[in-house]
Amino acid sequence: MKIATAGAARRAQIVSAWSFDVFDTFLLRACTTPDGVFERTYELSGISRTCPNVSVSFVQHRIQAEARARKTAKEKRGASEVHIDEIYSYFPFKLFGLARRDLSVLAESEFAAELELCRANPDMLRQYLDMKNAGHRVGFISDTYWDSASLARLLRACRPGLAWDFLYASCDHGSSKSEALFATYLANEGIDASASFHVGDNDKADINGAKRHGIRARYYPQATAQLASIFQRETALFELICTGAPSRLDHGARTLRRMVAARSAERSPAFHLGLTVLGPVMTAFDAFVARRCEAVAGPGRKVALGFLGRDGFLSYRIWQDLHGMSSAYVEINRRVSLIASADTMQPLVDLLSKVFKIDAPTFRDMVKIMPPKVAAFFASCPGGIAAGEQLAEALPGLMDPAEITALAAGLRARLLAYLRHAIPGFDDCTDLVLADLGYSGSVQKALRRVFDMDGIKIRLHGAYLMSLDDAFDDIADEGSAEGFISDLVVTPHVKRMLIRNVALLEQACCSADGSVRDYDGGAVQREINPRPAEQMALAAEIQAGAEAFAKSAGDVALDHGLYPYAASDVAARWCAATLGRLLLLPDDDELALLGPLKHDVNLGTHALAPMLDEKFVRDQITARGLSAACTSAAPPMWLAGSFAGLSPSYGYLYALFGANRLPADVFEERPCGLVQVGLFRAGADATLETVTVHRTGLGELRLRIPLSRTMAVTMIALPLAKFAPGGLLHGVTVQQGDDVRDAAESQDVIGLAADSLVYAGVQRTGAQYRAESDDGCLLIPIAPMTQEIAIYSVAITPLGSSPK
Repeated sequence: MKIATAGAARRAQIVSAWSFDVFDTFLLRACTTPDGVFERTYELSGISRTCPNVSVSFVQHRIQAEARARKTAKEKRGASEVHIDEIYSYFPFKLFGLARRDLSVLAESEFAAELELCRANPDMLRQYLDMKNAGHRVGFISDTYWDSASLARLLRACRPGLAWDFLYASCDHGSSKSEALFATYLANEGIDASASFHVGDNDKADINGAKRHGIRARYYPQATAQLASIFQRETALFELICTGAPSRLDHGARTLRRMVAARSAERSPAFHLGLTVLGPVMTAFDAFVARRCEAVAGPGRKVALGFLGRDGFLSYRIWQDLHGMSSAYVEINRRVSLIASADTMQPLVDLLSKVFKIDAPTFRDMVKIMPPKVAAFFASCPGGIAAGEQLAEALPGLMDPAEITALAAGLRARLLAYLRHAIPGFDDCTDLVLADLGYSGSVQKALRRVFDMDGIKIRLHGAYLMSLDDAFDDIADEGSAEGFISDLVVTPHVKRMLIRNVALLEQACCSADGSVRDYDGGAVQREINPRPAEQMALAAEIQAGAEAFAKSAGDVALDHGLYPYAASDVAARWCAATLGRLLLLPDDDELALLGPLKHDVNLGTHALAPMLDEKFVRDQITARGLSAACTSAAPPMWLAGSFAGLSPSYGYLYALFGANRLPADVFEERPCGLVQVGLFRAGADATLETVTVHRTGLGELRLRIPLSRTMAVTMIALPLAKFAPGGLLHGVTVQQGDDVRDAAESQDVIGLAADSLVYAGVQRTGAQYRAESDDGCLLIPIAPMTQEIAIYSVAITPLGSSPK
């Protein structure tokens, strides 16, 4: 070997040598994963025109062709390293309307994709040049199917004038870094391994491979394990909710996130969440708001921008950080705007119908008056608390419409005085852009009515992170409304799933102040803020991380030649996947961090609603089935998180349902047998009733036992030994209603306490049980019924044997 015969004088001159891995270390790609190069190849080769909408098939065939080429090379040559032409020789040309002579076209197109997507990593480039300027030998060692000439061309395209002392491509030497490539490099260059360093991103090839030859290795990971897991989930969700769109070409958004995270100091988990997840979403939304303002502007127009409080607080902070332009944080909520815009009773009726519960003091605080009939209505309600729908239905008979119009006129005047105070040059502006998380533009519509009542001609334009687009048809023609994540980005079905779980986002984005209730001389009067101090501190830390990303992203993107927000549709799809992943597929750390949050509904109540309630979901599945549980109304506010709290698989099933990909004939229950249950009445003999045993798509057994109040049943005896002698009992629930249908559809599900159940002839350890005899049964006590019908449901996963 040359290293053994190299002269001592030559070795003495070598102080040190530094070798760098090429892809994902010295060069970064502006795509989500390395196979994004293949997706771009599909586009550049022209196949996307002759065979549209098959990029996934192209990418998979490209991957399979490489696997076959390497397998064949291993069998024939004893080494799996191959050149690009060998890979494409195994590609199915005819499938894509090509001939074998087009092999060079595909190889050239893939290299063109590399040239387009690769960028020199500034961090590595600085280290490379520092080592070179210090007199060390520097160069590249890469596991690649591109030969050294192609690799050299690519490196110099990314960094014109780049020079090196050595360059090794595995395909040229028939051996990888995990095999003998490092040994070849040391021998050929006459380098002392102990005085050399190698930098790379692959733990096996770069780190272990270098160390095996005595080379000191420096690990440069693409992302932390946690962030890599998040990226993997995002890709899965992207392919689920953004079907048909290129899933690997994101204009460098993910690369930007990796680079910002790598440059940031280690902080709290909340800060990290803001930095790596929420910050990228809100920074992309900021670019969308800027485009909306540009689209509205024009000759003779003076545009003002207002971020709606409280949910628009983080967006406002980011705008101030990035633009420094005049903008306003405008505290207007749905409640205030609807009442101020009322010229009939209807807006107040619509508002109250969305309130869960309300009492007299809250009503007085909301509308500033308490008519005698309304006071009497509350007095007749149990505990003085009414359901919002109940009050909304009764209100037209309890109040004089003139009282509403007088109330609205006063609030309208105070609201306009506040706007003139909050928005500089309000009366001179021609257009006002309202930025908010979304969703149906209710504040924008109400404010339009307010302006019209006062003769104000300012055009209103909504810029929303998420939009319920079918609610925008009644936006005034002179105005506009547009959602960043619109129904052209994801389907309406997916959108409603996201908005069902959006309370988590609202709590992370909103200000620490209470919600506005009125104005006085241009000043805001707010509700009390019922959220605990530790929750507001957590939200502030998440927001700090999001702001840190926004402040860094511009410079990092410029350094790396990344333009993640240049194409609004691409940015919107990846933001939908990034945000959707957090809302729908949280990991265990995020559940622990965010699960304790509470949501203040702010529609007539100061009560806080829980984000998570796994027991609620489990009881809903037991009583109503998986699909029905997926449609549960709030609370809990974070339904997807509650599913994920049961297990990651349940979380993914919920996401499948929201994407309309959960087939009922697979996951819903089917009859699989009959069993006789014993019904005991006080002072009477037991009777036997036959009920159907159902099997769900997850392999659970479910029984539903309907009872009427006239039956006077006090105990159910369920013969476990007859149909499931061993298993896991997930729970027993009860629903009530005026008839069987009402009871079965009721979301008011009560789970029976485990210690109230009696196991007779059954050995039990926690939820697991085993019948000890053919008579083993479960005794279920029946509580006094408050309605005509009660349905008791039992959910079991059988273990060890099939149901009899």
